[in-house]
Amino acid sequence: MPTLGLVAHDSRKQALLRWAKDHREQLAAWSLCGTGTTGALIEKELGLPVKKFLSGPLGGDLQIGTEIAEGRMDLLIFFWDPLAAQPHDPDVKALLRVAVLWNVPVAMSEASAGSMTEPWLRIAGKTSW
Repeated sequence: MPTLGLVAHDSRKQALLRWAKDHREQLAAWSLCGTGTTGALIEKELGLPVKKFLSGPLGGDLQIGTEIAEGRMDLLIFFWDPLAAQPHDPDVKALLRVAVLWNVPVAMSEASAGSMTEPWLRIAGKTSW
């Protein structure tokens, strides 16, 4: 089963939740993990299991980055806020940097998230890798 990381800044959590609700059936075919608050929100609202790391500013972004660097993540959905400065901006940049270094696709909006998750599931045949 492919692994999908879910991360969203506070101002974008509701957008990610709306997207996730619209794509619940797709998401059920993934092993999900996320930063603390985002992961808990997705798990509660969708009823799907989510491996939860720390909150992003408390190290969760770095933990997701570790999953990527160690080859345990296939796709990252990261709804970040392009208009607000983040106190943990170095961690955000590190997460995006490691995704590029390890060639892990990153979806940053509703449009890109949908266009990236569907092909992965077709390739995987909705079965284990």
